[in-house]
Amino acid sequence: MGNKEIKENAIFIADSHYPHHGDTFFKLLQKIAAKEIQPPQVFLMGDNFDLLFGYNDYIQTFSYEAIELLQILSKEIEFIYLEGNHDFCLKYLFPNMKVYSRDEQPIYYELNGQRVALSHGDKYVTGFGYDFYCKVLRNKTTLTILKPLQKFIINHRMDKLATKEICFNFIGFEKRVEQILEHYSDAELVIEGHFHQSKTIGKYISLPSLACQGQIGMLEEGKIVFKTL
Repeated sequence: MGNKEIKENAIFIADSHYPHHGDTFFKLLQKIAAKEIQPPQVFLMGDNFDLLFGYNDYIQTFSYEAIELLQILSKEIEFIYLEGNHDFCLKYLFPNMKVYSRDEQPIYYELNGQRVALSHGDKYVTGFGYDFYCKVLRNKTTLTILKPLQKFIINHRMDKLATKEICFNFIGFEKRVEQILEHYSDAELVIEGHFHQSKTIGKYISLPSLACQGQIGMLEEGKIVFKTL
């Protein structure tokens, strides 16, 4: 099939929303650095930072330690970063990672001979308004234009995000999954984050949120399992 393989013991970290929703993400990175956990691959499935984007030094000050540790770890371990709606334009920030924007998702890997689609989860069934907003916000020109107002905008947004309730039971989630899967007829397995639901519905895996469920996905004996590390 020509796609890359998801390796045994690979881990999938989604929706950590660091630093506002606990430091589990940073502690997990520290465990990897200390070789307490030794994944051959790390898939960062988006929104691991509550707010982080490129072309801006000020936003990095809120998460500096985690950014620096990721830059170090990605020199030794294969990291794949699927940008989310809270973290984007990150290619220059993480030059040793394979970083994929929303437009470049889904990406495809192989697992047990199956074609697996991976995406943050906000690509399909979102509506025109959201798609337009993503196009406008997630580009260098917009971020450069906003730079003179950066501290005011970022401080205001960070204050709001700090109190936002992000953990909830998505009523009607199965119906949403049905609609999403209409876009994945070319995949035999779909892995996404974004929804914080920690559920498997048919061929669709909705990863746990590290911030909400305190779990990650891990490939064990050829199957994705949800684990607390």
